[in-house]
Amino acid sequence: MAGQSNYWSDHVADLAPYTPGEQPRVDGLLKLNTNEHPYAPSPRALEAIRAAAGDGLRLYPDYDSVALRQAVAALHGVDPAQVFPGNGSDEVLAHIFDGLFRKAGRPLLMPDISYSFYKTYCRLYRIECELIPLAEDFSVRASDYASHGGQPAGIVFANPNAPTGMEMTQADIELILRAHPGVPVVVDEAYVDFGARSAVPLMARYPNLVVVHTLSKSRALAGLRVGYALGSVELVEGLRRIKDSFNSYPLDRLAQAGAVAAIEDREHFEQGCRAVIQAREELSLSLAAMGFEVLPSRANFVFARHPGRDAAQLAAALREQRILVRHFKTPRIEQFLRISVGTPEDCERLCSVLAGILTAG
Repeated sequence: MAGQSNYWSDHVADLAPYTPGEQPRVDGLLKLNTNEHPYAPSPRALEAIRAAAGDGLRLYPDYDSVALRQAVAALHGVDPAQVFPGNGSDEVLAHIFDGLFRKAGRPLLMPDISYSFYKTYCRLYRIECELIPLAEDFSVRASDYASHGGQPAGIVFANPNAPTGMEMTQADIELILRAHPGVPVVVDEAYVDFGARSAVPLMARYPNLVVVHTLSKSRALAGLRVGYALGSVELVEGLRRIKDSFNSYPLDRLAQAGAVAAIEDREHFEQGCRAVIQAREELSLSLAAMGFEVLPSRANFVFARHPGRDAAQLAAALREQRILVRHFKTPRIEQFLRISVGTPEDCERLCSVLAGILTAG
């Protein structure tokens, strides 16, 4: 398709849309490239979705998602007025970028290696951004943000970071919050439930903190599209103004019902997280035994490179064996593979195929 059109608005041709992981429909394919949960969602969530799929679908859903906000508030020990739900955490993040970071002459600070959608939103909303390099070990250096001169428009980072899987300590996050009391600091915790520590408790002391969660990862509901932000009433009110100027009914009846049930089924959630964490640790050890360098992950994926093999070639060789992993053609990480954690059987199949590829030279 042509790179521009007379029908488009002026800014459309300059956009570089986010590229999601490959989603082919091939029988027998092992998908370890999009960080989906390897196990089924809560049976209670599935039953709630089925129950909601009735005559009531002729009516608009609750535009304020009251039951969902109450469930999220109870989960995190906050007030429902501090909860901002949306159609997946990506939509929530889009409203955050639009509602909190569009401040002329002030840059948004973010890691140079992180969730690539952040840069996409900056282009869409024409937000000036300043990329802060990760340390040599690929960690986020809190001191680089705390010592930054001037007043940024905001600060955003994922914790655990993506695609590295590495965690920032709560002390480091607090260092950033203290250094920029008048600036919104957004912590994207899409993967926090797989062994990391949440920044939510810091909200009581820092009104500039926003924490973003999703039900796509740890609650195995990537197909339902539910996410939410937590923040002060003041910050949430700003996001609500954006939502109600864009789409007053973002979450349908099925999504709200399924999300509430999934959040309330704590036992299923914890069991799934434990299984993924155990599989991740075993996968990391297996990869290390084959000569891979594996970064310390607190997510449902690992980030690994082999000193003797090109990552792009490894990804291509795995694909020939019907196994998908994620390879990023990005400076500094072009020799890494991001591998989603599957079931023990999935990980065993991956490692067996990888061993064969490495042995074959």
